[in-house]
Amino acid sequence: MTARPLDGSGAAYAWRAQPVAWPAAGTKRRRAGGDRVGGTRRWPYGSTARVRALVLLALGVVKVATAAQLRALVLPGTADAQTVRNACKDLKGAGLVESVGSTSRLGKAGQPVTEQLWNLTTAGLAAAATELDRPVREMGGTARDAAKAGAGHALKVTDTIDAFRQSEPLPTKRVARTRQPGAAAAIPAQPAAVTRPPGLGKLRGWTTEVALPVVGTFTAPGRGSLRADAVLTAPEDGVPVLFVEVDNHTEPPAAVADKIARYRKFFQRSAMDHRGQDVPLWSTLWEDSGRGGFPPVALVFTKPVGPRVMQERIGEVGRLSQEHWQGRWHTDYTSPEGKRDGYRDYDGTVPVLATTLALLAEKGPRGPVWWRYGHTAVETLEQALDNPDDHRAYRLRDEQRRAARQAADEAGQAQREEERRVRDASRW
Repeated sequence: MTARPLDGSGAAYAWRAQPVAWPAAGTKRRRAGGDRVGGTRRWPYGSTARVRALVLLALGVVKVATAAQLRALVLPGTADAQTVRNACKDLKGAGLVESVGSTSRLGKAGQPVTEQLWNLTTAGLAAAATELDRPVREMGGTARDAAKAGAGHALKVTDTIDAFRQSEPLPTKRVARTRQPGAAAAIPAQPAAVTRPPGLGKLRGWTTEVALPVVGTFTAPGRGSLRADAVLTAPEDGVPVLFVEVDNHTEPPAAVADKIARYRKFFQRSAMDHRGQDVPLWSTLWEDSGRGGFPPVALVFTKPVGPRVMQERIGEVGRLSQEHWQGRWHTDYTSPEGKRDGYRDYDGTVPVLATTLALLAEKGPRGPVWWRYGHTAVETLEQALDNPDDHRAYRLRDEQRRAARQAADEAGQAQREEERRVRDASRW
């Protein structure tokens, strides 16, 4: 098989499409809804090169998704998911994607709705690697088995990435369609623009199912290693590399806490760089933001349960993993009244942040949606990543105490000098 460019530009590659059945001469193929579809022999469903490339890019990141999810990720301005669905069908004809499973959800009226799941083929994985400008060896698998099984967890990971990104639904330009000969062409009214909260990162900055070797290597992780559900690199947004774990309440809290312990083991590993110096192993794959300490891990709880149940689960995970995220307390000062003051040292600990998918989707990743283990309130991402009780705050308090002591000493010295001046004056 010979690779051929999708659109002649070399931006994406496809393999020769399979033969398709054509309607009888003089007939026009229509969508199920009745709209005519323009197409070519190679792309019978009328998809454009741009849309096909975007679908490949999205599936290269999330691996498996519904047409509605793909639309939310890369084409939120389209009227519905049909544009993406047509691209998936054209790519299926080219042997780049397939649909081997389905999922169901409740429709607006509460009725069950079945949706096809789309995933890449082996050839599609190579085409998506080209779109993402990544080596094929870093692309992972096709997620075919997950799609066959309904991909419950993978779909929640896709929803989580969409909630992080908050893609603005930019309206697309409507094209007038001729309904009858001689009838006036009409352009449907644009739907009202939906305002979403600020998002974080680009789709290209995400990777999923990333091997994190506790022992072994990235390509051959050993026993006890883990796979991050998703990893975000968005230095353009001023955030460190962020490891994301999606929790569907299918595991006990102890299993989630154990993942945090394994993250810490992975972060503690070192490797030798090109200068022969020991550096953290994770920093050989991801850029160190310079913030100090280990990268943060974000837990996103997806199951819609009551506030009390959710709070109990988040709290239990925190209690079981406390030794891995809580800094060591150092006391350096005791006041004359016996009041002690110190700071926490977070070196060697994992910053763990928690939120729910519903809250993340509603307010976005920059909003007050994060509960940092060890903090006392729900915070923005910037606040949650900070350590207000570390040595910086202690140093400031210590400087204030020194300044207060110096001011008191100077005031006492001035008072003593004034008293001496008065005594000397009284002798005359």
